[in-house]
Amino acid sequence: MEVVIVPDARAGGELVAEAMAQLLRRKPDAVLGMATGSTPLPVYEALADKVRSGAVDASRARIAQLDEYVGLPAGHPESYREVLRRQVVEPLGLGMDSFLGPDGAAEDVQAEADAYEKALAEAGGVDLQLVGIGTDGHIAFNEPCSSLSSRTRIKVLTEQTRADNARFFDGDIAQVPHQVLTQGVGTILDARHVVLMATGESKAEALAATVEGPVAAICPASALQLHRHATIVADEAAASKLKLADYFRYAYANKPSWQSI
Repeated sequence: MEVVIVPDARAGGELVAEAMAQLLRRKPDAVLGMATGSTPLPVYEALADKVRSGAVDASRARIAQLDEYVGLPAGHPESYREVLRRQVVEPLGLGMDSFLGPDGAAEDVQAEADAYEKALAEAGGVDLQLVGIGTDGHIAFNEPCSSLSSRTRIKVLTEQTRADNARFFDGDIAQVPHQVLTQGVGTILDARHVVLMATGESKAEALAATVEGPVAAICPASALQLHRHATIVADEAAASKLKLADYFRYAYANKPSWQSI
């Protein structure tokens, strides 16, 4: 795994946004897998700045959704479709016809999950998938002990994850749905490049388990150790428990200048 330690979230956002921009210059119709939450916001802001300045053309890009709550009505401000519309699709000047994502309000939720897997395959797969990490090591909504070969499916959230996400629902955990649709770990591993971003001391233990621990279902993010092109971008606080932090700093500082993350 490639580990890049950055000074702060803003520096990490710029680094990942530039990797996305370079991808779009090589492949204008690339499929970008986007996560939600507070961690990726610096990426989306930096990428939108690049589009507005003319540094990159994103007009043919396609945006793929990582996960979605089950049961929120269409248009709910905290549905991830709506979040990505506000934070990614519109700032990049795209329309929702560029968007790939499951409907968490569908009558047959598992059929919707299967249809999303098919849609991703028909789009040619995800070129770059951005993910965050939970304090318990989950990626997307693949909670601990998820199958490392899982596909898009329904999952039940842990109380810890619901508590972590309550801040988006006026601090009221009762408003946070119990079920979600999520890309599986195996689905995420199908992406050509996976970038995991981690910021803050609260993610330090999970990140250390992901990078330096065994590959184990108790820490679903550890499956990224098996990926052919996985990049970890972490700020100093999130990297504070990495035993090999100094090596990772040295290795990245000595990469050939032409290599992108």
